[in-house]
Amino acid sequence: MLELDRVGFAFTPGQWLFRQVSLTVAEGSVVGVLGPNGRGKTTLLRCAAGLLGPTEGRVAGCAAIGYVPQVHSSAFAYRVIDMVLMGRARHLKAYASPKERDHDLAVAALDQVGLLHLAERPFTAISGGERQLVLIARAVASGSRVLVLDEPAAALDLRNQGQVLNLLRELAGQGLAILMTTHHPDHALYLADRVVLMMGPDDVRIGPADTLLTDRALSELYQVRVRTISYDDDGVPRRVLATSFR
Repeated sequence: MLELDRVGFAFTPGQWLFRQVSLTVAEGSVVGVLGPNGRGKTTLLRCAAGLLGPTEGRVAGCAAIGYVPQVHSSAFAYRVIDMVLMGRARHLKAYASPKERDHDLAVAALDQVGLLHLAERPFTAISGGERQLVLIARAVASGSRVLVLDEPAAALDLRNQGQVLNLLRELAGQGLAILMTTHHPDHALYLADRVVLMMGPDDVRIGPADTLLTDRALSELYQVRVRTISYDDDGVPRRVLATSFR
């Protein structure tokens, strides 16, 4: 669905954010990108989504991509439902208006993220977390088979974080390919099949989440002492983080 082949990026020649990133995001899979601030996670996603051209390497895909940024503001007080309808734009001819089917798909996507009750509210009048859910609904309404999301749960409370993670799991179960950044290793442990650890410009580690997200690797990545704890979640084995900031 999406392939990065030896991708590298530098805003200034010779000053690489990352190099030699080779990654495949398959149908029905979730890939999580982790790393400290400034390590190039958002830039990598923008390259994957086609919003930035890589300095080296190539990006290829066989499906439409829906991109959800971490922060989005609107200069106009569009209704929430209209923001979601914008996801249908690529399906319309020039100057054409959305049809009934487009509206129905937007309503269904908004309902899927639990915000149908805000459909008539101005986008500028809802909370930051709610805006993030609206943008996810817009990507879902677009019919894209690949979703690229930058910190999709960053501005959400615990309940809505769970809602987003379970929604993404549901979408992956429907065959979508998902590439996302997160500052929460717990989210990657819960959701991701594979992870990308951006340790440094020439040290990008890619592999299965359950084997790559070790105490040692996470401690090295974030430069704090990290311990994972295993527990039984109603018969499902889980791992969560216990972090010490000393």
